Amino acid sequence: MLSPRLTFFCELEAEPLQALLTEQILARLSALNAAVSLGLLDLSPQRAACVRRLNQAGIPVIAWLLLPKEQGYWFNVANAPQALAFYDRFKAWTESEGLKWAGVGLDIEPDIREFSALARNWPRQIPRWLGRLFWNRRVQRARQLYCQLVARIHADGYLAEAYQFPFIADERHAHTTLLQRLTGLVDLRVDREVWMIYTSFFRPHGAGILASYAPEAQAIALGITGGGVEAPGIPKPAPLSWEELARDLRLAWHWCSDLYIFSLEGCVQQGFLERLENFVWDAPLLLPQASRAQVDGWRRSVWSGLWLAERLFLLIGGVTAGILLWKSARYWRQRRR
Repeated sequence: MLSPRLTFFCELEAEPLQALLTEQILARLSALNAAVSLGLLDLSPQRAACVRRLNQAGIPVIAWLLLPKEQGYWFNVANAPQALAFYDRFKAWTESEGLKWAGVGLDIEPDIREFSALARNWPRQIPRWLGRLFWNRRVQRARQLYCQLVARIHADGYLAEAYQFPFIADERHAHTTLLQRLTGLVDLRVDREVWMIYTSFFRPHGAGILASYAPEAQAIALGITGGGVEAPGIPKPAPLSWEELARDLRLAWHWCSDLYIFSLEGCVQQGFLERLENFVWDAPLLLPQASRAQVDGWRRSVWSGLWLAERLFLLIGGVTAGILLWKSARYWRQRRR
């Protein structure tokens, strides 16, 4: 029976990562023909040893690049230079440790420190957001730097993939950069774009959101089954149950063959790996048509709002210029009289 290509995200410190990768877990990953996107929280000998264990077991490993929290953790408009510098360190570490990678993953998300700032006092962040409306050149510059990074990844013989929120699709539909300026996201072209459609954050509309975005997706990340970075201000929804994960897997596979699950540690903790070995992918599937139609309507409204907001300053500028021209013409007509 055909089945999708599975990749598990893993975001653990070195010591718990070593404890997770038992022979039993490695055997289960091999049985699933699954890959692992490994978050590089550090470039330590301990993490390198874990990568070598995965390499030796024949499990493809994607280098999921992450920055220190004081630099934003995830990649975004504000830390593109740091992202390039980290890649240099990653490359030197890879060569010194003799590691093998199936690709390099770029996690495009807002600065992790902003979630904490929002949780503490969100009204104080409004002036900062307003200032970002004028970040056009900064967004363009960041995209150029990330394109350079992707080119370097390719030159080193790796595939490049990006982990994006699906809302980037709405930005493209609206032909704007407003969301990128406000959140720091970067619309980056890579070999494989993975949309993080985590239905645990969108209950009870999760299935509808997944069904709305999945037909446009190149690859889909599902979750959250547990785990993840700890930071003040980042909400922690209840992990997906097995029934929810099974629903999401079948829904996503209906449209997409490359599926990612966040996270490996969450699946191990809940006993999902062994259940996936005998998972019936082609079981009867009821598509959430009503919920999807509702989400599609929301999305169309978002496209219109983004389009109007993007052009609001142009409209205001045009009206202002028109008024000034009219007043100027009126003034000179009065002077001639």
